[in-house]
This record gives sequence, structure tokens and C-alpha cells, in this order.
Amino acid sequence: MTTQPRHIVALDQGTTSTRAIVFDPKGMAVGLARRELRQFYPADGWVEHDPEDIWRDSVAVMRDAVGGAGLDPADIAALGIANQRETALIWDRSTGMPVHRAIVWQDRRTADLCATIAAAGAAPDVQARTGLVLDPYFSATKVAWLLDTIPGVRSRAERGELCFGTIDSFLLFRLTGGRVHATDATNASRTLLFNILTQDWDEEMLRLFRVPRALLPEVRDSSTSFGVTDPDILGRSVPICGIAGDQQAAMVGQACFEPGMVKATYGTGCFVLLNTGTRPVSSANGLLTTVAYRLDGVPYYALEGSIFVAGAAVKWLRDGLGIVTHASQTDDMATRVPDNHGVYLVPAFTGLGAPYWSPYSRAAIFGLTLDAGPAHIARAALEAMAYQTSDLERAMTADWGQAPKTLRVDGGMVANAWLCQFLADMVGLPVERPATVETTALGAAYLAGLASGVYTDSTALAQAWSCERRFKPTMASDRRERLYEGWLDAVARVTAPRRRRSTSASIRAAAPDGTGRS
Repeated sequence: MTTQPRHIVALDQGTTSTRAIVFDPKGMAVGLARRELRQFYPADGWVEHDPEDIWRDSVAVMRDAVGGAGLDPADIAALGIANQRETALIWDRSTGMPVHRAIVWQDRRTADLCATIAAAGAAPDVQARTGLVLDPYFSATKVAWLLDTIPGVRSRAERGELCFGTIDSFLLFRLTGGRVHATDATNASRTLLFNILTQDWDEEMLRLFRVPRALLPEVRDSSTSFGVTDPDILGRSVPICGIAGDQQAAMVGQACFEPGMVKATYGTGCFVLLNTGTRPVSSANGLLTTVAYRLDGVPYYALEGSIFVAGAAVKWLRDGLGIVTHASQTDDMATRVPDNHGVYLVPAFTGLGAPYWSPYSRAAIFGLTLDAGPAHIARAALEAMAYQTSDLERAMTADWGQAPKTLRVDGGMVANAWLCQFLADMVGLPVERPATVETTALGAAYLAGLASGVYTDSTALAQAWSCERRFKPTMASDRRERLYEGWLDAVARVTAPRRRRSTSASIRAAAPDGTGRS
């Protein structure tokens, strides 16, 4: 007799690396493999990936993870995919070959196009239909750039010869041997082309951005059948049963299934999501309304704040300035000095995301004196993550109408205990670090496991979640507000005057006491 396969492979394709983790039925990681991903910077504000690098790395890490776990392909019940969101590419429908490198979510090349569309008065309609703001962060203007810049691409797209997709869609197409061109609702909701209310591609948005519908993938639930892999990839055909954008996958991995629950993921960027249940909440404070996940045809929504640079700032300390050789050194450097010495780093290397949405801003360090040193700059890079999180928590409190009870955190940066404590102090909430910090991959595994029968329901997943350490706020409120005022002043120096006044004012006025707190 043979037993039913019960292990899940989660493919986590991120901005700077591609990982595969094998999870057992209890959600414990039993195999892991990782490869770094090359970054290309062809011009100021441009960021690209080679899709062939992504494909080769994805296949390699899945094979290595399964082999490292000592498993046979017959032990694998399903595959789940989590992916960097908004990164866009177009490929040939018959060969699977990309027409150009993938344009990464951080890319700013279409800022002028967004400004032109906004000047024509389209921004309110865009937000009402998609839940998003007009910004080069999202996929639509990237697709438009590819259609209008690469010779012959637009005519081929209109003839149905090409496919557009985010990274999940490209991987799904390749994994299934070109048989399936699809995505899930979370990834579709990040394109500026998807109506989050009707749960379909929006004809008005397709006209606005001049994107042929024939180019687009089918949109499915986050936990459902997406087809099976070619047998030569993992040694047998494996069902693909879960797909979600990485931040939504992390929300599932953090078991934030109840309205009002909040998670923050600190990787290359930082992304804070508040579950609003089956009711989409429109933001008046610079946040996004997005699909958190879709199960059995029912969309669940979230308010989201997107920080473009979090761990990437620490990478810059290492690779750009050379003041650290490993990210873990920032913990010691932050504690080496008694305070920030008035030094603030605004990490607008690729513009500022929520709640400022300032694509032309660039990074700057303020408050340097002759007795400021590398430790102060390293501390400022960590503090910036907490200040930006505070920006988002205050905006969420204003939009949602009440403050969250806790903040669940994950991602590579939360191994830094000093950062977690400073986060708790700046948001004024307990910060909970889970026992399993690989929550993005875990969420992809959960979604695949729900569809394949390895897991029963979301209630069981919520009961399985456990906290490894809880950080309670200890900072006095007056000190917190002084530090935060210094942050707002620094941000005001790198943002355009119009956005500077309106955004800072809206954050300060987010609650009756003027601090953005209830």
C-alpha cells in the first residue's frame, strides 16, 4: 500500500533571490534551497531582471530543496508559488521566450506617463476601479512601455501571439509547458488593469493604458487547481494548487484571517497589510485597497502600505558604503550609540511609496555632524524602517477607524531584535515575531495545501500559528512623537512641496489628537 503524498513545495520567487522550501503536513520546513538573483540597472531609476535567470533558478532550487529533504517526487502533494508583485514581462505564446527583460516593481521609468495620465484627470477613476494609485510601481505602465518601445510587440500582442504576466504567470506558463496562461486575483489586483469589485479585467483601464485584452492571463482563485508541472521538472507531474503575490502569501502564512489583523514583511521593501474581510475599504490617507486572497470565488480585501526600500537600505550600507560586511552587524552598530544623534536616512533610492507616492524623490541623509559616524548611519537605516511603518500604521488607523491590537512581523530583517523593539516603540503596539519567519513561502504552501487536501481550513491554520517572541513598547510617547516629527521633517526635504504639505498634514491629522493615533 502507498500513502497519500503530504509534503508541499513552496516556490518563493523574490526580488533579490529565488527560494524553494519543502514543508511537511505540520507546516515545518524540511528542505530549503536558495539562489541570489542578478539585478540590472540600465538607467537612473530603471530596474530589470532576466526572466531566464528566474526560470533556471526556480527549477534548480525546487530540485535542490526536494533532494535536500530526502524526499522522492512521489512524496510531493502540490506546489505553491509566491512571487515578487508588479514586476511585468511579455513573452511569446508559442515559444515562451520573453521579448525583453522583466521590468521590476521598483522601476521608475514610467513616472512621466503616470503624471500625464493623472493630469488628464484619470486618477480618481483608476483608484475607484482598481484600489490603487497612479504610480510606476504597478504593472500597467510597464506593459504600455513594452508595447510601445519594443519593435513589433504591440502588433503581435493585438494578434494574440504574446502573453503578459507577472512573475507567477510566467513561471506557471513555463512549469506547465505553455499549457496554462493564468494568474490569481492577488497578482491581478496589482496591475492597474483589474477591477477589484467585479473581479475581472476592467475594459476602461485596458483602454486607458492601451493594453490588448488578448495579452492577459485568466484570473483564478488563490487556492485552486492551476494545472500540473511537466514531469521532467520534479520527476513526476506535480499539481500546482496555490498562487499569491508575496505579500498576500505572507499574510496567509501569518494567519491574519480576521478583519483588523495586521502583518508587516521586511525584505527588500516593507509591506504592511490590514485585513478588512470581504469589505473593500477605500483609503483617504495614501494607502492601497487590494485583494488579500480569494477562496472559493470570494475575494477578501486588505488595506496596504508599500515601502519601497527596507532591507535594500542595509544592502546599500554593505555594497554601496562598505560600512558593514553582513546585515546582522547593524544590530550591534545600532546599540553601540545611545541615540540617533539627530541623524535621519530617508531611503528614497527609487522614490517614496505609501503614503507619500513621490516617484521623483531620491535618498538623503540629514543631521550629520563631525562626530556622527558609521554606527549612526546604520542606526538611521534601521530606524527608517520603523518610521515608515509608523507612517502606515497611523494611516491605517485613520482609514480603518481603530488601531490594530498587534503587529505581526516577518522577513529577513526581523531577525534583528533591536529593530523589532524599535518598531514596537514607534508604532506603540506589541510586535509579534512568529516561530516560522519564512511566512511568504509558508503562505504559498498553505494555499496549495488547502486546495490539495493537505490542510483542512483557515481555522486550522490560524490555530497552528505560534509566536516566537513578543516585543512590547517601552518608549515614552513624548519621545516617540519627537523622533517622528524629525522623520516627517526629513521626508519633507525630499518630497515635492505640494505632496509634502498634503501628505504630512493628513498623517498628523489622522486622529482627533493630531498625532495619527486613536
